[in-house]
Amino acid sequence: MMVLRRPFKRDERGAAGAEMALMLPIMLALIFTTFEAGHYFYTEHKIVKAVRQGARFAGRLPFDNYSCPATIDAAAVSQIQTVTRTGSLTGANPLIADWENTDITVTVACNSATTTGIYQANAGGAPVVTVAATADYGSLFAQLLDQGDSPIVRASAQAVVNGI
Repeated sequence: MMVLRRPFKRDERGAAGAEMALMLPIMLALIFTTFEAGHYFYTEHKIVKAVRQGARFAGRLPFDNYSCPATIDAAAVSQIQTVTRTGSLTGANPLIADWENTDITVTVACNSATTTGIYQANAGGAPVVTVAATADYGSLFAQLLDQGDSPIVRASAQAVVNGI
């Protein structure tokens, strides 16, 4: 007795389920990767914005807080770090979880080529402040995927002191 195979070839029941089973892992990986990348870029954006704000604040501090060669008043450094970390002088909540003032460095360099205008009184020229920060990136799916050490996000910004 011969078995007919034609009805089997035409039977498409379960095809959608099989296709879904094949595509589901790829779709889930794509969705989770998209969420993770978006969260990483959001964290990076917050740090870049914070160091820019800290550098702008440092550039508006009086010249008395800076002296060339390359020293900054300790109180001014603390204020700059607080503004960078929290976005305010009062030191409210940090913009990024577990962010400390020690994660933010403030340095100054003196541009000796600029000695005219408002910089005439400065012996070393125009002070240029650099605010740099690092933060551990907290993965959205760290509990699901043991990734070991978390990536570190870094940013820096510079501003010339205007002494306003």
